[in-house]
Amino acid sequence: DQGIEPNIYVPSDPTTALQLVAAGQDDFTISYQADVLIARQQGLDVVSIAALVQHPLNTIMTLQSSGITEPAQLKGKTIGMAGVPSDDALLKTVLQSAGLTLDDVKTVNVGFDLMPALLGKRVDAIIGAYYVHEAILAQQQGQPVNAINVADFGVPDYYELLLVTSGEMIRDHADVVQRVVNAVVAGYAAAAANPDEAIDQLVKAYPETDAAVEREGIKLIIPMWTDSGKVPFGSQTEERWTSYADWLRQHDILAGDVDVTKAFTNTFIEHAHMGH
Repeated sequence: DQGIEPNIYVPSDPTTALQLVAAGQDDFTISYQADVLIARQQGLDVVSIAALVQHPLNTIMTLQSSGITEPAQLKGKTIGMAGVPSDDALLKTVLQSAGLTLDDVKTVNVGFDLMPALLGKRVDAIIGAYYVHEAILAQQQGQPVNAINVADFGVPDYYELLLVTSGEMIRDHADVVQRVVNAVVAGYAAAAANPDEAIDQLVKAYPETDAAVEREGIKLIIPMWTDSGKVPFGSQTEERWTSYADWLRQHDILAGDVDVTKAFTNTFIEHAHMGH
């Protein structure tokens, strides 16, 4: 209804997504908080205009049959990872909460084959899988999993997915940015009000979607869109950006200072909720 016809595609290399936006080749992308901060530090003018998920979805996942439900039990175990730098820091922080270090576990880079590695018992735990998706998949395959929530064990409560554009788009085409944010806000509100209809639309657009998994997953994720109704969808706070940036610096993922106030804006989200 916003009069926009976006051309949506999945980038062949997610790591270049922010570079393409900064260069003006793409107008918008979905990215991660760590990546936005690192990009800004490297001088790329990318700005988060909406937080799509208010809390981490990333977990440390184990098979229920292993009995591993807390960090202390990871001692001496093998952990599969996808080679994402921030996952190292997540694991380190969670282990620290139990008085352990990375030396107390064995890590294996399994690329994006996280679930097959866990279900095939090649590893005892994985980090990098979303419980709103992979955990349901495992359950449906008859291998239920435990999810250790990283935010419960010392990792700052960060935003999982962000809608990102460039400073240039905000300056030169604020009207387009506003229309996109309006459409996103309206879409999420409609999905929250009628999740089954939303999944039907998803399957229509992407027939390869596993509808059974997504129908369960959307029920788990809807509360994460608004922090169970405590905040307007999409909103972000300086406090949470700051605590996450500090944590990334502690773990040498971020090398120096980044002005977090320039990394995000609530302007478009606020206007969208006012119905302009």
